[in-house]
Amino acid sequence: MNGPDSSLVGERLARVRERVERAGGPGSRVTVVAVTKGFGPEAVFAAAAAGLADIGENYAQEMLSKLALAPPGLRWHFLGELQRNKLARLAPHVHLWHGLDREAEAVALAGLSKGAGVLVEVKAEGGQRRPGVAPAQVPGLVSSARAAGLSVRGLMTVGPVGVPPAEVAHHFRAVAGLASSLGLPELSMGMSADFELAVAEGATMVRIGRALFGPRPLARWAPESG
Repeated sequence: MNGPDSSLVGERLARVRERVERAGGPGSRVTVVAVTKGFGPEAVFAAAAAGLADIGENYAQEMLSKLALAPPGLRWHFLGELQRNKLARLAPHVHLWHGLDREAEAVALAGLSKGAGVLVEVKAEGGQRRPGVAPAQVPGLVSSARAAGLSVRGLMTVGPVGVPPAEVAHHFRAVAGLASSLGLPELSMGMSADFELAVAEGATMVRIGRALFGPRPLARWAPESG
């Protein structure tokens, strides 16, 4: 086994939802996306048994292998970079793409899945090594993605690391303001370490892995070949 059982995940989920409520986010408004990357398929089953329908994955092959084994009725969120050589395999299965940051990928995805739901990823200031676009480039990419035929639902961001909580909150607040100015309703902000800050600033989705499943295995789960 490469993941916790459903009862433990259920207990942790209850604590996450309590913290969401205390941070100012009604549970009915904030979607918890269970990030199962690195864990085996049993983590997906545990999340589903605990009542979670939204599953997030970062790697194409890992997601494809898990969804082939997963219970029906789940919504799959792709959290990794949109790479054109992998879009065709993923497109029929992804409910929401969280990491759009290039016009070329928007055009490629629209060619495979017209009307696909996407979030534009906004890069934190100083986060040059992360994917995403600078805030000033977001309106242009939103327009390009819509023109290509995608449904831009909102924005996604990863909070800056190694900075005081006030700076993390400031970043989330700025991204929320940008989404509001563009009339975008969805905000995928916050992970296990900072989701309360994100919820306080208006997040509608939080991407939770460690707070549900515990530390990730040192060796990432990989499907058996052959």
